[in-house]
Amino acid sequence: MVRRIDVNGADGVRLAAWEFADPPKGGREDAKAPGVLLLHGLMGRASHWAGTARWLSARHRAVALDQRGHGRSEKPADGPYTREAYVADAEAAVEQLDLAPVTLIGHSMGALTAWQFAARRPDLVQALVICDMRASALGAQSQREWEQWFKTWPLPFATLADVRKWFGEDDPWLERPRPSRGEFYSEVMAERGDGWRPVFSRRQMLTSRETWVHDAHWEELALVQCPALVVRGIDGELGRAEAQEMVRVLPCGEYAEVPDAGHLAHYDHPEGWRTAVEPFLLATLPA
Repeated sequence: MVRRIDVNGADGVRLAAWEFADPPKGGREDAKAPGVLLLHGLMGRASHWAGTARWLSARHRAVALDQRGHGRSEKPADGPYTREAYVADAEAAVEQLDLAPVTLIGHSMGALTAWQFAARRPDLVQALVICDMRASALGAQSQREWEQWFKTWPLPFATLADVRKWFGEDDPWLERPRPSRGEFYSEVMAERGDGWRPVFSRRQMLTSRETWVHDAHWEELALVQCPALVVRGIDGELGRAEAQEMVRVLPCGEYAEVPDAGHLAHYDHPEGWRTAVEPFLLATLPA
């Protein structure tokens, strides 16, 4: 069962949270199940965590958040789409939904939000999973490449099959076909009068990305006191050397890899993702 819960985010932005509410197993029916907040990456949405949330819900209260500008959450024209706003939204969700002490699981931008939150509010966070997000600055060239990439999108798409094919096979950014990537992007499209278009504003995505690509985030990573797992897809954007350095910088860091996966590790190889993450969660969360 999945249910929507509305959250009041920073600056009054309305956020949609989605609880995967199968009753916890293992005798926890009368106890408060440990909370887990799942944070998607840039352009993502809460539904991308459905597979993860379902196996988590056997033991934990699993909630995925549509972050501002994404999914069914509000998309204010003028933002703000700052790091502070995203972190404050996550904090609001944890407090309003009574998830603390929470485990944060984040992918890409959502992972950055998660470790910034953990660094700033250690009293609310008991564990952290970082999926394929770099701590190093990506730089202005990276932002320019994204601007050019957005211009290559052949919008509108006539059908969802066209969405899947372009993002899974034809996108010039792809080194080889990856059908799971096509499926990932099909979930963030909506049918309009002229065809299928993204549910987000590409301009807002660039505005959001601008707030983190020019800076390194090692100092905040070092402030994370809770147990933390750094996970990378073998073919992802986070290289092994940088991931292992992140583990070294984290006071209580661990490392894992997902085989046969790219940047979308949890979506590319769900079984490999679970194998990488579940032992860490079992060791750090209440039984």
